[in-house]
Amino acid sequence: MKMLTRLTVTSQSFNHDEMMDSCYTCDGRNISPHLNWSGAPDHTKCFAVSCVDPDAPSGSFVHWMVYNIPVSTHDISESGVFKSPAVTLKNDFGRAEYGGPCPPSGTHRYFFTVYALDSGSLSAGNKREFFKLVEDHCIAKGYIIGKYSRKP
Repeated sequence: MKMLTRLTVTSQSFNHDEMMDSCYTCDGRNISPHLNWSGAPDHTKCFAVSCVDPDAPSGSFVHWMVYNIPVSTHDISESGVFKSPAVTLKNDFGRAEYGGPCPPSGTHRYFFTVYALDSGSLSAGNKREFFKLVEDHCIAKGYIIGKYSRKP
């Protein structure tokens, strides 16, 4: 197992391990939160971002997958969209976009993970390929956790 450098990931939209506002969820505007990252190694060629709910009944649910984010990018604004050459893949909702939290019951955690990758021209067509390329090319990563539960 390779040792990875730790990226620092922060957000102006929510604090680590705290509740997210409903505007980032299916109960609100369903917009992506602000994310900022720092601490990437000098040999980083691009970044990837994912949002995964490990508390989903299926074991995990992927809300967002983006890769080939230019190395010059270190944040995304609230409701922002990554532009080409970045590629957004279909999430587990079946849409190539951010899909906000929408837990069926209870409080779920949402891991917003940023990966620094050692190659700048990657290709993935689905979730399995995305996480394989991240595993193969990741040289640093970090995450921030947001929580959400729906009101009855």
